[in-house]
Amino acid sequence: MKTKSNLASILDTGQFAVTAEISSPQNTNFETIRENANHIKGYVDAFNVPDGQAAVVAMASWAVCLVGMEEGLDAIAHMTCRDRNRIALQMDILAVSAFGVNNILCLSGDPISFGNYPEAKPAFDLDSIQLIRMVKTLRDEKKFDNGELIVGTEPRLFIGAAVNPSAQPLESAVNRLKDKVAAGADFVQTQPIYNIEGFKKWMELVREKGLHKEVKILAGITPVTSVAAARYMKTKVPNMDIPDRIIERLRKARNKEEAAEEGIKIAVETINQLKQIEGVAGVHIMTLGREEIIPKICSAASLYPRP
Repeated sequence: MKTKSNLASILDTGQFAVTAEISSPQNTNFETIRENANHIKGYVDAFNVPDGQAAVVAMASWAVCLVGMEEGLDAIAHMTCRDRNRIALQMDILAVSAFGVNNILCLSGDPISFGNYPEAKPAFDLDSIQLIRMVKTLRDEKKFDNGELIVGTEPRLFIGAAVNPSAQPLESAVNRLKDKVAAGADFVQTQPIYNIEGFKKWMELVREKGLHKEVKILAGITPVTSVAAARYMKTKVPNMDIPDRIIERLRKARNKEEAAEEGIKIAVETINQLKQIEGVAGVHIMTLGREEIIPKICSAASLYPRP
């Protein structure tokens, strides 16, 4: 790459990286975006913005990224295959890079059935692995997906992917990671980790294949702040591994505030354990619209100040 994002630079130095997610508003207001960007400024190395998460309409990821960048943050644009064919994807890739976005997360996208537009028609011209490969070809070979050469400046993006270490069997989840690395992923962000022992087993398999040396792995963190949410995720969300001990800790909370504090405490404990696992290059914090608690988590987990 001819230029490096802040995230790439942090990871290259071997420092434990921190990324966090900012939610997209379901309106045209920038105020909340700026407020959330300033909540996390100084506490993270880069921020993510979902793109049509759960197949629900919200401001486009690239637009929120531009607002956060105005506040001085390094942005990670999400790009999904659900809503764009390969022509539209390449158009957006050129655009985000031209406007200074240095990182991209390549995703298939949540199914239409997740959202509130059941009549919508998905694209899925490519899958996430093909999208990763396409971004790498644009960047490294200066070629469009049809083989034509790019005349002028190519998109220079640090390429990210998503993986779920809780998916079963574990070997299948590791092979999925291997395929994304082979396609060109520079970093991966995982789904939320709750079962640290299960994650350690997955990382053992990752290290056996040497994948931790080929890609930077950022482990996902999402605080669960109520017993009802924990039970729902355990029973209703596929491949979400939440141990009973976490549900029990939340159950003992006397009120909502105490449960929220316990959820944050569990998240901090998890981060401290993740720091000790060989091959984990950082964490990705997702608070589902509660960006104001990110500084508290980072400070308690000794992730602040940033380099």
